[in-house]
Amino acid sequence: MNKIVYFDEESASDYLDISAGGRALSTSEQVKERSKDMHGKVEAGLIAKLSWLPFLGASADVSTGAGFSAAGRSILSKTLSNTILTDYLAVAADDESIRQLRGLRVTAAQDSMAYMKMYTPYMIVLKSEDLPIDLSRLDEAFAGAKGYYELVGEHVVTGKKDILRFNIQAFRNNYGLTDIGRMDLVFHGIRVGRAAEDGLGMQSEMSQHSDAEGLTAADILDGTSVAESALLDVYDIILAGVEYGR
Repeated sequence: MNKIVYFDEESASDYLDISAGGRALSTSEQVKERSKDMHGKVEAGLIAKLSWLPFLGASADVSTGAGFSAAGRSILSKTLSNTILTDYLAVAADDESIRQLRGLRVTAAQDSMAYMKMYTPYMIVLKSEDLPIDLSRLDEAFAGAKGYYELVGEHVVTGKKDILRFNIQAFRNNYGLTDIGRMDLVFHGIRVGRAAEDGLGMQSEMSQHSDAEGLTAADILDGTSVAESALLDVYDIILAGVEYGR
């Protein structure tokens, strides 16, 4: 893996804790201990080495903690994040419950909330005086209403489709939903259930009743139902990235 596009750290931390099964110190405790050790080492040497950088706002003769706040915390946070990432990759490599999905063409269903979320950031530039809604705040509303967004992944070779769920907060390096469909990525996912592709539309999302609940007695007698073959596997994605040689 030489490029990480998406990494859900909270899900990865939970996965590592569960994998430890109580037989080892939990990942969260390991991170805390590493944080303490690293914090002391970084504070001791960072200001002295990087004091010439203007954004640190400190000089070499200032106490170690004074100028550490912005740049130091960023470096520390990034290092701890990468610690979780490397721990996850080491454990997940031999775990069959983590499905690695390759060769997917990833798109958003036409009327889905994920499809709308790709465009709502641009609506801030539109004039909306005569409209009943504030378009400039539509992206904010979408972000608050839904934490996970579903995309459809179609296997290029077989044509089989899966539903991939992404934590909107877990994209790295300023990537987003729009970028996923333009890259050749491997996805690490955990299968969490099954769902119909046509259930991803906004109307279905906002409906209070499922299709099954909407069936009438006549529909049941006529044999109307959601075919099992029409349901797609749903995966919560933990990591997405570019592999070596891709």
